[in-house]
Amino acid sequence: DTPGGLDKSMREIIKRMFSSRVPIIVFVAPQGSRAASAGTFITLASHIAAMSPSTSIGAATPVSLGMSGAEDPALKRKVTNDAASYIEGIAKKRGRNVKWARDAVIQGSSITAEKALNRGVIDLIANDVNELIEKIDGYEVDMDGKIVTLHTSGVPVKEIKMGFRTKFLSILSDPNIAYILLILGFYGLFFEFSNPGSILPGIAGVILIVLAFYSLHTLPVNYAGMLLILFGLILFIAEVKVTSHGALTLGGIISLVLGSILLIRSPAPYLKISWYVIGPTVAITTLFFTFIVTMGLKAQFLKTTTGQEGIIGMVGEAKTDITKDGGTVFVHGEWWNAVSTRAIKKHQKVKVVGKKGMVLNVERLKEE
Repeated sequence: DTPGGLDKSMREIIKRMFSSRVPIIVFVAPQGSRAASAGTFITLASHIAAMSPSTSIGAATPVSLGMSGAEDPALKRKVTNDAASYIEGIAKKRGRNVKWARDAVIQGSSITAEKALNRGVIDLIANDVNELIEKIDGYEVDMDGKIVTLHTSGVPVKEIKMGFRTKFLSILSDPNIAYILLILGFYGLFFEFSNPGSILPGIAGVILIVLAFYSLHTLPVNYAGMLLILFGLILFIAEVKVTSHGALTLGGIISLVLGSILLIRSPAPYLKISWYVIGPTVAITTLFFTFIVTMGLKAQFLKTTTGQEGIIGMVGEAKTDITKDGGTVFVHGEWWNAVSTRAIKKHQKVKVVGKKGMVLNVERLKEE
């Protein structure tokens, strides 16, 4: 059950199928499934092609996945003719309907399992794997000139599942996952640069971005979309540093949305980033940076609590007698050297009225 895939991957699969020393069966199932685009090529390349009822095959016209030349009629015709000749060769090798195979590429023809059987596109129809195994018992398969008879009646079926590595790489090939990894990686680097020495956000950010680029490497990336996404994120950061009253944030939203739409350039729906991913990602990014900007603006109007301005006006306690020659006070959780124009006795409350270097100028706090 597949909507298709990359031409390079498809051809590699077919090469391995042609060089296989054991018969290969392709089964389009369960009901409601399809073998479209690259799936059509792979199905026709099998030694035995089978389909479940209510499935379909075809629509194998190649679509442009790259950035350039997608609208060039000459290039499109060239790619289509190449695919047509390739599928013709496959159909001839396996003794299938060559005319329909060519129509599936040139005209995008698609047919049901029943029609595919009647037109000699596939070998049989089966409801499930067990029925398929019973039906192919006694089938004769041409293995490069050597006729092999299959004996499958009563043979147990062993399901081989994808290993962890294959599953992991399969997940990474999803454009939605690549997009999310890219944005999360940026968040990690942003936190690291905002709080140098955090380490963990920086490490996580780098790992996520590397995985994102690996994932994007397997996809038809439009670099204009990539630049727009990066530009949008830069605008969000700039809003934190430079108050623009929302102008930079608005520009960041527009740039991020456009970049997200253009990042994967392909007419194939399965290669596009879902709006259900773009929408929440843009919304969360916008809210995140809006929150940071809001907190930053509020902080500008708060009274300074550190440095020379911050400590002036604070109340503390004299830990020794204090005169103009000096003494010690405890203010804001810290011990300070202090002087006073009027004598202050130990344990009396003091108020900071000035600061010179590392010495506080204090006066006795009057009791109310």
